[in-house]
Amino acid sequence: MKTFSLFICLLALSLGLHAQSSMLCQGAYWTEDEANVVMKNFASEWQDQADWEARAQRIKKGLVEGMQLDKMPKISGQFNPIIRDKKVMDGYIVENIAIESFPGFYITGNLYRPIDETKKHAAILCPHGHLKDKRFTDYIQWRSASFARMGAVVFAYDMVGYGESNQVNHKMPIALLLQTWNSKRVLEYLLSRDDVDPERIGMTGGSGGGTQTFVLAAIDDRIKAAAPVVQVSAHFFGGCVCESGMPIHKSANHQTNNVEIAALCAPRPLLVVSDGADWTRNVPRVEFPYIQKVYALYNAEHRAENVHLPNERHDYGYSKRTAAYNFFAHNLKLNGGAIPYHDGFVEDFVEVLPRERLEVFTADQPRPSQALQGDQAVIDYLGIKVE
Repeated sequence: MKTFSLFICLLALSLGLHAQSSMLCQGAYWTEDEANVVMKNFASEWQDQADWEARAQRIKKGLVEGMQLDKMPKISGQFNPIIRDKKVMDGYIVENIAIESFPGFYITGNLYRPIDETKKHAAILCPHGHLKDKRFTDYIQWRSASFARMGAVVFAYDMVGYGESNQVNHKMPIALLLQTWNSKRVLEYLLSRDDVDPERIGMTGGSGGGTQTFVLAAIDDRIKAAAPVVQVSAHFFGGCVCESGMPIHKSANHQTNNVEIAALCAPRPLLVVSDGADWTRNVPRVEFPYIQKVYALYNAEHRAENVHLPNERHDYGYSKRTAAYNFFAHNLKLNGGAIPYHDGFVEDFVEVLPRERLEVFTADQPRPSQALQGDQAVIDYLGIKVE
């Protein structure tokens, strides 16, 4: 750690970094040039699996303590699921669902699942990125329905403060904590279901959903395969409080970035999808070689994949979705052949439903009356200290 601290001091002097009074690493915290040098130094801090695992433990500790995840209430089970409006579609089922994240706070979403209800299936958590009503978009429905038709139980759930998750504002101070906790609760709910195989659990999301994916996969090895899309970057730490508004990347005892957090998935299967027009444009040259070096410690280089699309932009579009279909078909033993294929996957079997058919809470069936409402009500209930 002394070597690392000295390096950071020298780097600050040589590259002109401003002194940071805060432990927060936000947005483009480093330039691309600075991040390239930092990644080389990170790599020099460990030589073997034991060294890396010691570093990995510091990073995990920083994640848990930085977002105050260790301060959350001890809850086992108690999901109190509300499942409504079963819709039998072309090769899959859609239901509207809410579960309690903790008493009075609801995770809202849709459950997509296979037609065959007689056996155990893989399961995939599908968080999403920044857009007010993103869960109801065509591309979230295409992705979720396709995974379900391939044989996975899929939970597509709202980002905190968006969609039906309107008990708090998205940019509340502990959004990062709430989103990670929500994902953990979604995972545990899926594991509690009789139709889910606990050894075949995946997670994928784009942009802010990619952040949610690599954060949970880093600290919870019950996620068996992860595919963060257009978000793993050496220099960019996330542009929203829900990604970098709590000190998870830096403390008095460590400094890390999202590349190392993603690498904590090793040796479990990991797909990093990147493009040519955002902060992931350097992934093949800077970020992915580092991840591969970590996976090599476990003789698992073949389990870390990068699909780089230099002619594309920041989205979870068709080519990115189809890369994820193949990745999860292989690693979760799904039936990729269940999706029509004519020189490419065909998603037109999916009926895109309007918002009103996907909402779990309506005027006739509102959210339970005991629900917490407002940022401060939630913070006070949890007893979380806000800096």
